[in-house]
Amino acid sequence: MSVEISIRNAVKRYGENTIIEDLSLDVKNGEFFTLLGPSGCGKTTLLRMIAGFNTIEGGTFKFNDTLINIMNPEKRNIGMVFQNYAIFPNMSVRKNVEFGLKHKKNLKVDIKEETNKFLKLVKVDGYADRMPDRLSGGQQQRVALARALVIKPDVLLMDEPLSNLDAKLRVEMRTVIKEIQREVGITTIYVTHDQEEAMAVSDRIAVMKDGVIRHCSTPQKIYQRPADVFVATFIGKSNLLQAKVVKENDTQYVEFLNGYKVVFNDMKDANHEEKVTISARPEELTVHKEVQKDGIKGIVKDSVFLGLNTHYFVDLETNEEIEIIQESEIGEIIQPGSEITLTINTKKANVFSEDGNSLMHGVDNITTKEQADKAL
Repeated sequence: MSVEISIRNAVKRYGENTIIEDLSLDVKNGEFFTLLGPSGCGKTTLLRMIAGFNTIEGGTFKFNDTLINIMNPEKRNIGMVFQNYAIFPNMSVRKNVEFGLKHKKNLKVDIKEETNKFLKLVKVDGYADRMPDRLSGGQQQRVALARALVIKPDVLLMDEPLSNLDAKLRVEMRTVIKEIQREVGITTIYVTHDQEEAMAVSDRIAVMKDGVIRHCSTPQKIYQRPADVFVATFIGKSNLLQAKVVKENDTQYVEFLNGYKVVFNDMKDANHEEKVTISARPEELTVHKEVQKDGIKGIVKDSVFLGLNTHYFVDLETNEEIEIIQESEIGEIIQPGSEITLTINTKKANVFSEDGNSLMHGVDNITTKEQADKAL
């Protein structure tokens, strides 16, 4: 069985230090939900509160309608996958996966059947009699996943499960984890600091900073319409350019430091002369090799050819430094020292107020059922 998770006004303190002050969140039944943020943001603390490994100083935590605040961890029916795998080194693969079922005193025939099922599901059935020290990191993590799922938990919690693997294995295992989660249909909360990993596996992501959820939505919406400057710069790469709002003849423009003006059709109404920050991802800037009348002039400082794309690092006439990504063309790499003009894709770039909040329409930031209802 899978459950919905409801958190309201959560508080976590360590002595005088408040890690989470007032956090509310809903995770849907069967959802793959990721807590993403830098070290120390509170994501693992929140995960451990859900698991029962950390005390809860305030608020309510529910699985469906059941309050779990003071429920013992073993009674919460959760499966847990850790960063260091935590499989028993003195037990074979099969015995590791059987462990939880034996602890629950299942019948021997059921233990064998369920163990075989999940060994096959995670594709380690060929290594059932091996000891953990004869497995690769990826194989050990598959075993840890099978052991967590075989007990049929209501919730699967995963704390940085891929951070000990090399880059190639991480990509492989995130695909495996997502495929298995979809097949089993279990409510999953996944903690990571890796933005690409979060984007690849998640139905929704909560971006956290200093114990606060700054933006909660689908990977696409968080990437395309981030709620604030922190989210824009934490998810992927973003160039930040300074500008101001000017209004002329009932038209609202964004004017850059060199006087270049553009219209953002999806931008909310702002005050005349209000200072703003433009977040433009490297692929949202267009390079013109010949000097243009409209745009921002710059000098190419360096270029990096990476096959499909070429990255250009440019010093602008506004004394700002940016990175641009352009599709590579045969024999067409712009050399360092070349003067260029860049223009901005106003359909994709974002505008933020002086306090860092988005000024764009279409920002979807939903953490609770109440907010979801208001968005309808």
